Amino acid sequence: MGDKLCPKIILAGTRLTFKTEIAFTLNEHPRIVGPRKYRYHSPLISAEWCAFTNFPWGRGMINFAPEEETLAMETYSTWMHLFELQRYYSWIIDRFHLSTRAHQLQIYDKSYDFTWLEERLYALGFHLVLCYRSPESFVAARTERLKVSGNPSQYDDLDQFVREQELMKQLASESILPTLHLDISDNDIPGATDRIADWLEQTGGLYAK
Repeated sequence: MGDKLCPKIILAGTRLTFKTEIAFTLNEHPRIVGPRKYRYHSPLISAEWCAFTNFPWGRGMINFAPEEETLAMETYSTWMHLFELQRYYSWIIDRFHLSTRAHQLQIYDKSYDFTWLEERLYALGFHLVLCYRSPESFVAARTERLKVSGNPSQYDDLDQFVREQELMKQLASESILPTLHLDISDNDIPGATDRIADWLEQTGGLYAK
Protein backbone atom coordinates (compact mmCIF):
# COMPACT_ATOMS: atom_id res chain seq x y z
CA MET A 1 0.00 0.00 0.00
CA GLY A 2 1.09 3.57 -0.65
CA ASP A 3 1.32 6.37 1.84
CA LYS A 4 -1.98 7.22 3.43
CA LEU A 5 -3.23 10.76 2.77
CA CYS A 6 -4.29 12.36 6.04
CA PRO A 7 -3.67 16.12 5.80
CA LYS A 8 -4.73 18.31 8.69
CA ILE A 9 -5.62 21.83 7.55
CA ILE A 10 -6.88 24.86 9.46
CA LEU A 11 -8.30 27.64 7.28
CA ALA A 12 -8.16 31.06 8.93
CA GLY A 13 -9.14 34.53 7.82
CA THR A 14 -11.90 37.07 8.09
CA ARG A 15 -15.28 36.68 6.45
CA LEU A 16 -15.52 37.00 2.66
CA THR A 17 -12.18 35.25 2.12
CA PHE A 18 -14.11 32.23 0.83
CA LYS A 19 -12.75 29.84 3.46
CA THR A 20 -15.84 27.64 3.39
CA GLU A 21 -15.82 27.35 -0.40
CA ILE A 22 -12.12 26.48 -0.25
CA ALA A 23 -12.77 23.92 2.48
CA PHE A 24 -15.43 22.11 0.44
CA THR A 25 -13.20 22.12 -2.64
CA LEU A 26 -10.24 20.78 -0.66
CA ASN A 27 -12.46 18.01 0.64
CA GLU A 28 -12.84 16.73 -2.93
CA HIS A 29 -9.39 17.61 -4.26
CA PRO A 30 -7.67 14.41 -5.50
CA ARG A 31 -4.24 15.60 -4.35
CA ILE A 32 -5.59 16.31 -0.87
CA VAL A 33 -7.93 13.40 -0.20
CA GLY A 34 -7.10 11.05 -3.08
CA PRO A 35 -9.12 10.17 -6.20
CA ARG A 36 -12.71 9.25 -5.46
CA LYS A 37 -15.47 7.76 -7.56
CA TYR A 38 -18.18 8.96 -5.18
CA ARG A 39 -18.61 11.73 -2.61
CA TYR A 40 -17.22 10.84 0.79
CA HIS A 41 -17.81 12.37 4.21
CA SER A 42 -14.34 13.43 5.30
CA PRO A 43 -14.54 15.47 8.50
CA LEU A 44 -14.98 19.16 7.75
CA ILE A 45 -15.60 21.06 10.96
CA SER A 46 -15.73 24.66 12.16
CA ALA A 47 -15.43 26.66 15.37
CA GLU A 48 -17.97 28.98 13.75
CA TRP A 49 -20.83 26.61 14.51
CA CYS A 50 -23.10 28.60 16.83
CA ALA A 51 -23.73 25.65 19.11
CA PHE A 52 -23.95 27.48 22.43
CA THR A 53 -27.33 29.10 21.74
CA ASN A 54 -30.67 27.83 20.48
CA PHE A 55 -31.17 30.49 17.81
CA PRO A 56 -29.62 31.26 14.39
CA TRP A 57 -26.34 33.18 14.24
CA GLY A 58 -25.91 32.78 17.96
CA ARG A 59 -22.78 32.19 20.01
CA GLY A 60 -20.18 29.45 19.84
CA MET A 61 -16.48 28.80 20.21
CA ILE A 62 -15.49 32.05 18.49
CA ASN A 63 -17.94 34.63 19.79
CA PHE A 64 -18.75 33.18 23.20
CA ALA A 65 -19.79 35.50 26.02
CA PRO A 66 -17.46 35.93 29.03
CA GLU A 67 -19.62 33.62 31.16
CA GLU A 68 -19.22 30.91 28.49
CA GLU A 69 -15.42 30.90 28.56
CA THR A 70 -15.19 27.57 30.43
CA LEU A 71 -17.58 25.97 27.94
CA ALA A 72 -15.56 27.28 24.97
CA MET A 73 -12.21 26.10 26.34
CA GLU A 74 -13.64 22.69 27.20
CA THR A 75 -14.97 22.40 23.65
CA TYR A 76 -11.52 23.20 22.23
CA SER A 77 -10.01 20.61 24.55
CA THR A 78 -12.56 18.02 23.44
CA TRP A 79 -11.88 18.64 19.74
CA MET A 80 -8.14 18.40 20.39
CA HIS A 81 -8.55 15.11 22.21
CA LEU A 82 -10.60 13.76 19.29
CA PHE A 83 -7.86 14.75 16.82
CA GLU A 84 -5.30 12.92 18.92
CA LEU A 85 -7.43 9.81 19.17
CA GLN A 86 -7.84 9.78 15.37
CA ARG A 87 -4.43 11.07 14.33
CA TYR A 88 -4.28 9.00 11.15
CA TYR A 89 -7.21 10.71 9.48
CA SER A 90 -7.67 13.90 7.52
CA TRP A 91 -9.17 16.99 9.11
CA ILE A 92 -10.21 20.22 7.41
CA ILE A 93 -11.17 23.02 9.81
CA ASP A 94 -12.96 26.13 8.56
CA ARG A 95 -12.02 28.72 11.26
CA PHE A 96 -10.57 27.71 14.59
CA HIS A 97 -8.58 29.29 17.42
CA LEU A 98 -7.20 32.33 15.53
CA SER A 99 -10.76 33.45 14.87
CA THR A 100 -11.50 33.11 18.57
CA ARG A 101 -8.45 35.17 19.47
CA ALA A 102 -9.37 37.89 16.97
CA HIS A 103 -13.01 38.14 18.03
CA GLN A 104 -12.33 38.14 21.75
CA LEU A 105 -9.62 40.78 21.36
CA GLN A 106 -11.88 43.05 19.33
CA ILE A 107 -15.05 42.67 21.40
CA TYR A 108 -13.80 42.08 24.95
CA ASP A 109 -10.16 43.20 24.72
CA LYS A 110 -9.14 39.82 26.09
CA SER A 111 -6.19 37.83 24.74
CA TYR A 112 -6.49 34.07 24.98
CA ASP A 113 -3.30 32.02 25.11
CA PHE A 114 -3.71 28.96 22.89
CA THR A 115 -0.09 27.79 23.23
CA TRP A 116 -1.33 24.55 24.80
CA LEU A 117 -3.58 23.92 21.79
CA GLU A 118 -1.02 24.85 19.13
CA GLU A 119 1.66 22.59 20.64
CA ARG A 120 -0.70 19.64 20.37
CA LEU A 121 -1.86 20.63 16.88
CA TYR A 122 1.78 20.94 15.77
CA ALA A 123 2.59 17.49 17.14
CA LEU A 124 -0.13 16.03 14.91
CA GLY A 125 1.06 17.86 11.80
CA PHE A 126 -1.65 20.51 11.46
CA HIS A 127 -0.95 23.21 8.87
CA LEU A 128 -2.44 26.70 8.91
CA VAL A 129 -3.69 28.48 5.79
CA LEU A 130 -4.36 32.19 6.27
CA CYS A 131 -6.77 33.36 3.56
CA TYR A 132 -6.67 37.06 2.79
CA ARG A 133 -7.65 39.47 0.02
CA SER A 134 -6.81 43.00 -1.08
CA PRO A 135 -9.03 45.65 0.55
CA GLU A 136 -10.58 46.68 -2.76
CA SER A 137 -11.56 43.10 -3.62
CA PHE A 138 -13.96 42.82 -0.65
CA VAL A 139 -16.66 44.64 -2.64
CA ALA A 140 -16.88 41.97 -5.35
CA ALA A 141 -16.66 39.23 -2.73
CA ARG A 142 -19.62 40.74 -0.86
CA THR A 143 -21.66 40.93 -4.07
CA GLU A 144 -21.06 37.23 -4.67
CA ARG A 145 -21.84 36.27 -1.08
CA LEU A 146 -25.11 38.22 -0.96
CA LYS A 147 -26.49 35.89 -3.64
CA VAL A 148 -26.65 33.08 -1.06
CA SER A 149 -26.42 34.66 2.39
CA GLY A 150 -29.26 34.23 4.86
CA ASN A 151 -27.85 37.04 7.02
CA PRO A 152 -26.75 39.77 4.59
CA SER A 153 -26.46 42.53 7.20
CA GLN A 154 -23.27 40.96 8.56
CA TYR A 155 -21.49 42.15 5.40
CA ASP A 156 -22.49 45.83 5.64
CA ASP A 157 -19.22 47.13 7.11
CA LEU A 158 -16.37 46.05 4.86
CA ASP A 159 -13.91 48.28 6.71
CA GLN A 160 -14.42 46.02 9.72
CA PHE A 161 -13.19 43.05 7.68
CA VAL A 162 -10.14 44.95 6.48
CA ARG A 163 -9.22 45.81 10.07
CA GLU A 164 -9.83 42.27 11.25
CA GLN A 165 -7.70 40.94 8.41
CA GLU A 166 -4.70 42.89 9.65
CA LEU A 167 -5.26 41.49 13.13
CA MET A 168 -5.50 37.96 11.73
CA LYS A 169 -2.18 38.43 9.95
CA GLN A 170 -0.58 39.48 13.22
CA LEU A 171 -2.03 36.50 15.07
CA ALA A 172 -0.92 34.11 12.32
CA SER A 173 2.62 35.47 12.58
CA GLU A 174 2.63 34.39 16.24
CA SER A 175 1.57 30.83 15.43
CA ILE A 176 4.02 27.92 15.67
CA LEU A 177 2.14 26.02 12.96
CA PRO A 178 3.50 25.89 9.41
CA THR A 179 1.61 28.72 7.71
CA LEU A 180 0.67 29.55 4.12
CA HIS A 181 -0.49 33.08 3.33
CA LEU A 182 -3.06 32.57 0.57
CA ASP A 183 -4.18 35.54 -1.52
CA ILE A 184 -7.74 34.96 -2.69
CA SER A 185 -8.27 38.44 -4.20
CA ASP A 186 -8.94 36.91 -7.63
CA ASN A 187 -11.72 34.65 -6.22
CA ASP A 188 -10.09 31.67 -7.97
CA ILE A 189 -11.03 28.86 -5.61
CA PRO A 190 -9.71 25.95 -7.74
CA GLY A 191 -6.43 27.82 -8.15
CA ALA A 192 -6.28 28.46 -4.41
CA THR A 193 -6.77 24.79 -3.58
CA ASP A 194 -4.08 23.82 -6.08
CA ARG A 195 -1.67 26.20 -4.32
CA ILE A 196 -2.56 24.64 -0.98
CA ALA A 197 -1.93 21.17 -2.42
CA ASP A 198 1.45 22.30 -3.79
CA TRP A 199 2.43 23.72 -0.41
CA LEU A 200 1.34 20.65 1.55
CA GLU A 201 3.28 18.45 -0.85
CA GLN A 202 6.40 20.58 -0.38
CA THR A 203 6.12 20.67 3.41
CA GLY A 204 5.14 17.05 3.99
CA GLY A 205 1.71 18.08 5.17
CA LEU A 206 -0.19 15.47 3.20
CA TYR A 207 0.88 12.61 5.45
CA ALA A 208 0.94 11.86 9.17
CA LYS A 209 3.98 12.94 11.17
